[in-house]
Parts: sequence; structure tokens; C-alpha cells
Amino acid sequence: MARSLAILAVTALLQAFVFVASGSVALLADLIHNAGDALTAIPLAIAFLARSERGERWAGYAVVTTIFVSAVVAGVESIERLIHPRELDHLGALALAGVIGFAGNELAARVRLRAGVRIDSPALVADGHHARVDGYVSLGVVLAAVAVAIGIPRADPIVGLAITALILRITVQAWRTVRTGGHTH
Repeated sequence: MARSLAILAVTALLQAFVFVASGSVALLADLIHNAGDALTAIPLAIAFLARSERGERWAGYAVVTTIFVSAVVAGVESIERLIHPRELDHLGALALAGVIGFAGNELAARVRLRAGVRIDSPALVADGHHARVDGYVSLGVVLAAVAVAIGIPRADPIVGLAITALILRITVQAWRTVRTGGHTH
């Protein structure tokens, strides 16, 4: 868990630097989500250390809540940017931030999935799958940078809204996994 936390924290930190320089709302959505994901490792680690099935389930609920809140913030910011457009700067760095988000999430996914399978933890497996999908979501930031570079300035908030929709889908999937204890019915 500590490795996963460190990977996502570094990913979010690198993306934060690029966000400050670029002002991309698509990157902001990805950044908020990656930072939230890094923080989800904390309640999961506490539950695992306590070896409590009930604690793990509540940690899973904390993960789902964090995912949902990140979707709401990303959605609000994306809508705000659609209404009040803003020119983006540093498009090359923005695209690189998307690639960094992909790589960081993929590494975190591998760590969480291996650990989740090893200790038979539905919450950790759900979090691992969530991190893997987030890697692909981060590639949306690359798409936004390319679209803005070729003259589609509203691509950034549109990608931000698409990321929001994917985050909401992940929220529902994670909720189902945690609620059923990883068993499908």
C-alpha cells in the first residue's frame, strides 16, 4: 500500500506542476482524481493492518466516496471552463502530464492488484482495477493537448467532462464491488 500511495502521490505532484503552468481543466480533473486515489490508500492500509473485514468494507466505502467527490469537482470545473473558456499554455508539458498520469496509474494498479489477489481483498482488487482504468483516463489529457494544439480550444473542458463521466462509471463499479464483497451476482 505504501508503494501505491507513493506512486500516485508523485504522479499527482508532477501533474500539479504542469496544471499550474497550463491551466488545463482536463488535467485538473485527472490531478484531483489521482490525488484522491493516493489518499484512498490510507484507509485501506489501516483496515488491512487491523485485519478487520468490517474495517476493510468501510475503507472500500471511503474509496468510493473519494472517487465520487473527485467526479463532482472535476465536473463542476469542466462546466465552468466551458462557460468561461481560457487559453491553455504549455501544451507539450500538458501532454507529458497525461503520459505521466497513465504510467503512474498503471504502476499503482499492478501493485494494488497483486496485493489484493495475494491477500484476497475485494476492496484492494477494486481499487487496482480502478487505478488501471484511471491510466487510460489520463490519456484523455494527451488528447485534450493535441486537440487544443490543432485549434479546438473547447476540447479541454469537453475532455474534462468525459473524464468526469468515466470517473462516475468507476464509482458505480467500485460501489458494486465493495457492497458485494467482490462477489458478482
